Amino acid sequence: MMTEVLQQKTIEWADPKESAMQALALSGLDFLSKIGSGEIPSAPIGAHMNMRFVSAEVGKVVFAATPDESHYNPIGSVHGGFYATLLDSACGCAVQTTLPAGQAYTSLDLNVSFLRQITAATGEVTVRGWVTKPGRKAAFAQAEITDADGKLLATATSSCAVFPVGG
Repeated sequence: MMTEVLQQKTIEWADPKESAMQALALSGLDFLSKIGSGEIPSAPIGAHMNMRFVSAEVGKVVFAATPDESHYNPIGSVHGGFYATLLDSACGCAVQTTLPAGQAYTSLDLNVSFLRQITAATGEVTVRGWVTKPGRKAAFAQAEITDADGKLLATATSSCAVFPVGG
């Protein structure tokens, strides 16, 4: 009988309701820039994914993430949900960079293509998202995950609903 060695991971985060309130008063790009500078805490999901903000400009975002064994599925590779979470975040945040204050978005769909396996040995991956068609009611985006050598690991397309908040 095999002896299991249990591992543990501790995650800390700030209450996302507070940063969500700040988001309403800022353009999407300003909000993400403040997250990048540390003025506003990042989303709790980022701690789970070992994800960090790299850059944002209108219509484009870049994140980095480091997979570990806590992201594994039962067959010993990173779960597809890790890929999907990174890609959804990149598509959505790319759309967010195009929005004025008082506007929000939500993902309507996400189509993912898994191209290569990711494991803890893959190391840090880069996630890029960009808007392919901005809009007042709907926006469209794409994203990709690459490894340190630039190999394409996964791609996604997404559509997002855009809507006014409050008022």
